Amino acid sequence: MINLLPGYRIGQAHDAQVKTGVTVIVPDAPATASVDVRGGGPGTREISALQDGGLIDQVHAIVLSGGSVYGLAAADAVTRWLGEQRIGYVPGPVPVPVSPIVPSAILFDNANGGDKAWGLEPPFSILALKACEALQRRAAEGAFGAGHGATAGLYAGGLGLALEESGGIKVQAVIAANPVGSVFLPGTKCPHAWAYERGGEFGGVRPPVDYTWSEPQDTKLAFLKGAGQSTVIGAVLTDAALSQKQLKRLAIMAQDGLTMSVQPSHTPLDGDTVFALSLGDKACDTPVALADLGAAAARAVARALTRGVLAAQ
Repeated sequence: MINLLPGYRIGQAHDAQVKTGVTVIVPDAPATASVDVRGGGPGTREISALQDGGLIDQVHAIVLSGGSVYGLAAADAVTRWLGEQRIGYVPGPVPVPVSPIVPSAILFDNANGGDKAWGLEPPFSILALKACEALQRRAAEGAFGAGHGATAGLYAGGLGLALEESGGIKVQAVIAANPVGSVFLPGTKCPHAWAYERGGEFGGVRPPVDYTWSEPQDTKLAFLKGAGQSTVIGAVLTDAALSQKQLKRLAIMAQDGLTMSVQPSHTPLDGDTVFALSLGDKACDTPVALADLGAAAARAVARALTRGVLAAQ
């Protein structure tokens, strides 16, 4: 189990028969947020609300879900759960309902062999409510939550976490890895992200001596016919006091962690989406400091993605 940064809770639930799951991230207070979308086949909710210049710049939860478009229903359930507790944007006094801001992203796990014959009752609302009831300060890695039914190339995918630090500021990535591409150098069991390993978390595997690149044989590309069938989704959490504009840059830089850990990435078949949340008071008020934090966020994403896949094996 991996501890989350102070100020954040995470809940996870999955259905082993359906082979899918939901991960919910809830800040203790409304968190300033932004998002970056790079994949060609994304599935999202409330993305427009996070665009610069809008009324809303804070969120009450982030939802990561399997199930492709059906998984977007998970955010509806989280919204209801928060609203019942009067957690949300307050447009007026009681009895006016609050409006929880719950952006979400989904990944495609509908072809993984699970029982998808759910008819008019997909499991994602129930899973989301279970995840809300299971909120805690730490999370399991691997086949948990949104990572339960994921695949990475031709391997099992999963959910991973990783923490990095820059100038006393911490940034933590929570990533559900379900990419088209592979996390391993072609022909090896060495992760693309091996250079960023900390504490032997990848098993200490290194590229073979005199390694040369070859055409990968362990991606999903030969098996996929349409867009939106994979995706890496996740969030980077920080204890810095960042504006929405700064968080947008952080999310953009965090996406570089995908290219550091998966080849190919950001394909037309992926829906890669990364949220960035700020809940803290540490100063990050120069472009250089933000650049350093963004580089740390990219390393955190690369490590979290790789950790999730390795844990799922």
